[in-house]
Amino acid sequence: MNVKLIFSIAKSLLLARWKQTLVAAIGVTFSITMFITLLSFMTGLNDLLDGLILNRTPHIRLYNEIKPNVNQPLNLATNTEYQHNFISSIKSGNSRQEIYNYAAITEVLKKDERVLGYSPKIIAQVFFNDGAIDITGIVNGINIEDESKLFHFNEYITAGNASDVEKLSNSIVLGKGLADKLLVNIGDVIQLTTSKGERFPLKVVGYFQSGLQEFDKTQSYASIATVQKLLGKPSNYVTDLQVKLKDIKAAPAVTKEYARLFNTDAEDIQTANSQFETGTFVRTLISYAVGITLLVVAGFGIYNILNMMIYEKMDTIAILKATGFAGKDVKRIFIVIALSIGFFGGMAGLLFGFGLSSIIDQIPFNTAALPTIKTYPINYNPMFYLIGSVFSLITTYFAGWFPACKASKIDPVIIIRGK
Repeated sequence: MNVKLIFSIAKSLLLARWKQTLVAAIGVTFSITMFITLLSFMTGLNDLLDGLILNRTPHIRLYNEIKPNVNQPLNLATNTEYQHNFISSIKSGNSRQEIYNYAAITEVLKKDERVLGYSPKIIAQVFFNDGAIDITGIVNGINIEDESKLFHFNEYITAGNASDVEKLSNSIVLGKGLADKLLVNIGDVIQLTTSKGERFPLKVVGYFQSGLQEFDKTQSYASIATVQKLLGKPSNYVTDLQVKLKDIKAAPAVTKEYARLFNTDAEDIQTANSQFETGTFVRTLISYAVGITLLVVAGFGIYNILNMMIYEKMDTIAILKATGFAGKDVKRIFIVIALSIGFFGGMAGLLFGFGLSSIIDQIPFNTAALPTIKTYPINYNPMFYLIGSVFSLITTYFAGWFPACKASKIDPVIIIRGK
């Protein structure tokens, strides 16, 4: 049968009941609009939360954890099959916190094609002196260039300049919550005491705000050289080595490999943030489920409208069959009607979804915890629009398939005889 003729008949049937056609198209449009908007907003929110946590977390963390030695002298002295030792209150050994053979490890990392980059770090527990009060805190010794390149450190600096930590000796960047506790401004000099009781003055050159309030009340950052000086350690002293891979999914396997190769403790990002990743997956799953449910509901609307159209157009279907149209031709006509509703309704939904997402993207979102975020987060991933268009066609196709099969089986003789 002539394809052009089938499209012409489908167009005539659509326009003959244009109000019902419009209602069906609006249902598809609304479903696609909400699907695109909801998915764009939820994934944008996930990206924002990922930026707060995952972007600041290394894919692999190499460190030495202080823990009791499992090989106690008593076990080595009495090793018989008739005796079992019960040892309690075991104290941690004199194991060093710094990473052994730091230079050799970095050489291996440089040659590993799986590694995107690495950044050394020193974690030092200190007391910030506020008059007669000591506030517990942590000073992180970092390489500013590496931290900014791999973990976006400079994006979380809300005041001052991150590079001043490297340029100015004995300088520090305070978490905003910690700075508020100490009531200090940029340019002020603060006093801190190390775990060994030594006191040092440091100049405040910036504020850091991660979006996690409790985190910002204890954390501060200084150059590696400054922290080594605070602790009285040599220039090769490093307690942590943060590694970022080209493929984050390879982190668990590479972590186990590095732990054996370098004889250190190692932790991958999946283990460190398992609960957070579960929340991200659940939010995304809910977004897809709600969007697909909207499309299915719209499909039922199209199904009902096509069913009504078949009952109202019995005479037309009978005439078509009597004039030589086969059942499969009638089926094609009604499938073309359903796909036309899905196509035009879907295209309108994509446009409205993009427009609504753009409007949400411009709505001010101001919070003290996230000073760098100015508007609500939206993710304009083209994949969402592709998924929406494909689902609109699939849903409307199946919504039109069953009425089309029913129309193709109508016996024209019975209809004409009844008239």
